[in-house]
Amino acid sequence: MTDNIEVFTQSSIRIKGSVGTIYVDPFRMTENPKDADYIFITHDHYDHYSTDDIAKVISYGETIIIAPEKLAATIKSEVSGFSDVISVKPGNSYEESGIKFDTVASYNLNKSFHPKESGWCGYVLDVDGTRIYIAGDTDATEEAKQVSCDIAMVPIGGTYTMTPTEAAALINEISPKAAIPTHFGSIVGSPADADAFEKQVDASITVERKIRF
Repeated sequence: MTDNIEVFTQSSIRIKGSVGTIYVDPFRMTENPKDADYIFITHDHYDHYSTDDIAKVISYGETIIIAPEKLAATIKSEVSGFSDVISVKPGNSYEESGIKFDTVASYNLNKSFHPKESGWCGYVLDVDGTRIYIAGDTDATEEAKQVSCDIAMVPIGGTYTMTPTEAAALINEISPKAAIPTHFGSIVGSPADADAFEKQVDASITVERKIRF
């Protein structure tokens, strides 16, 4: 189910499907594949919105970038080579340029790094009939608890996002078929966090470790 998903550093993700090649928050890319059909950006922190890494994956004149409303204008002024930049808001469903996705509010509950009013987004992507939730930097919000998906990719590193225990509780509540932990092992968190996360996820849910260090 997850063979078409790769996780690079932090929350840098590549997903391949019949719709094309999708990146989410490309960061610290070691190669220059320039193969992106779509790039989704969750928010404006440097480890999620990196113009240098967008340049490594963008397919000149072909790539469509999807970003929260607050960030879309910045991308238009700072990034070149895209086909279009689509501005989105949390809590909506979209069908744009051949891809279907929902946006989910992504924010902190007990810390100030990601305020709700910023309008940052997680995404639920429809890839060949499989719903893939990429949570972005978030806590276990009420919006996150309402997500319906087959695969959930959630941050576990703590400090700026959920801890392993909080992330596992969210996964157990939304009950996807598979869970992939992200946002640990580089800037925050360690591989031990993935151990703690997996131990607390219900046995009926497959935990897959994809991240590269």
